[in-house]
Amino acid sequence: MQKIKLLWADDEIDLLKPHIIFLEKKGYEVITVNNGTEAIEKTLKENPVVVLLDENMPGLSGLETLNRIKELKPDIAVVMITKSEEEHIMEEAIGSKIADYLIKPVNPNQIIMSLKKILESGRLMSEKTNMGYQQDFRNLAMAMMDARNLDDWKEIYRKLVFWELEIEKNNDQSMAEVLENQMKEANANFSKYITDNYIDFLKETGDSGPTMCHNLVRRNIIPHLQEDVPVFFLLIDNLRYDQWKVISSTIKQLFKLDTEEMVLSILPTTTQYCRNSIFSGLLPSEIEKRFPDKWSNDEEEGGKNLFESDFLTDLLGRLRKNIKHSYTKVTTLDGGHQLVESIPNLMQNQLNVVVYNFIDTLSHARTDVSVMRELSEDEAAYRSLTDSWFKHSPLWDAIQKMAEKKIKLIIGTDHGSIKVKDAVKIIGDRNTNTNLRYKQGKNLSYNAKEVFEVRKPEMAFLPKQHVSSSFTFCKGSDFFAYPNNYNYYVKYYKDTFQHGGISMEEMLVPFIVMSN
Repeated sequence: MQKIKLLWADDEIDLLKPHIIFLEKKGYEVITVNNGTEAIEKTLKENPVVVLLDENMPGLSGLETLNRIKELKPDIAVVMITKSEEEHIMEEAIGSKIADYLIKPVNPNQIIMSLKKILESGRLMSEKTNMGYQQDFRNLAMAMMDARNLDDWKEIYRKLVFWELEIEKNNDQSMAEVLENQMKEANANFSKYITDNYIDFLKETGDSGPTMCHNLVRRNIIPHLQEDVPVFFLLIDNLRYDQWKVISSTIKQLFKLDTEEMVLSILPTTTQYCRNSIFSGLLPSEIEKRFPDKWSNDEEEGGKNLFESDFLTDLLGRLRKNIKHSYTKVTTLDGGHQLVESIPNLMQNQLNVVVYNFIDTLSHARTDVSVMRELSEDEAAYRSLTDSWFKHSPLWDAIQKMAEKKIKLIIGTDHGSIKVKDAVKIIGDRNTNTNLRYKQGKNLSYNAKEVFEVRKPEMAFLPKQHVSSSFTFCKGSDFFAYPNNYNYYVKYYKDTFQHGGISMEEMLVPFIVMSN
């Protein structure tokens, strides 16, 4: 077994011989130096796992040596050993990201405890995480069997995302595979639940039934307009619950969390249907009826989301909210910078809606651009890419600008996305839409057991383009493929992020209320 290599720098290193022998008997290899300059050289040459560094050395001080080492090897663990308990020294050392510090005189057992804390914390955290998930595995399995309502499914998904993020920290591939299989099983059961209940959800009126796209503004945003502060409703297109969790820590630096919940997206889980429904306060067939010149069906040419601002104004009018409001859609980097500059003016409005398109663009780019596939190879990479984008985006700059005044910040989305795995065969005519997660057209042919079929679109409040039109939705991580191009579809689209169908990732989306 290879020994763990330590470097100990102290100008009185000869006096520490008993300590060094003790560490060597415990299985450590100890390299010794008596000044800062040599400590830096040996760190580069010997590549120790941990550096024990005396703070008070002639020549380069311990703090100066620490800074030099961290510049060269930012991730190396350094334990500062000092005679002084002066606060400014401790602050400087901690600010330089030391792993631990000890006050002289130290005894060997103190050093061993510090080393164990540094070297085994990752293993102990991994073991604790794995044990926690193993204990919760059975609970989650039972919860899936016993789930009776949407709140049950929200709690199951919330727990699965929690364990997904915890296991990701430890990079435990075997445990990640167990969780992935449980997520797949959960989605199979969730899809059955939606298939059995979705039409009934849409029949609910008033304040009954779940909060969905078409009643989101009325139920969850309008009540906040009564407060005497500007409300910013930030809709980040295609934001999944797990993506919200990774960017939330950044936003929480400036805003405190009032409410974190999930709402249900409508079908199809695409921008055209979900976002138009949010801002109109209507379901798709109702939008088509009320705005026949502003609704475009799947097979029609042109943009599908060109009138969201008009829909919002109409909705506020129907709700008798005669308020000063704005609608801003950001689809480019320049648009993001313009948003930042406009924040002071938007403070004059009671309601400001900001639609920010990036994550949806990211998911499509991942399908079409090979380099994006590499950057977001798996779920963890996809989350990491989202987090990195957010921290360096004009959107974060805009949120920081908003935080300069007292406001209410509401964050939501229209739908999520899922990484697709298995192809389902379908046959349709040339007018059938191209989305991989749902199909709308005439005389569709498929295995009814593999999909959620809506033979009468009007039952799901969906536009009916032709007498024989129907809608068909993929469940779980399936995606549609045509038999004549089956191998091409499987090879090109497997493991890409898609939306339009039924899964927890697409339908159970975050809705957040924050204040400062």
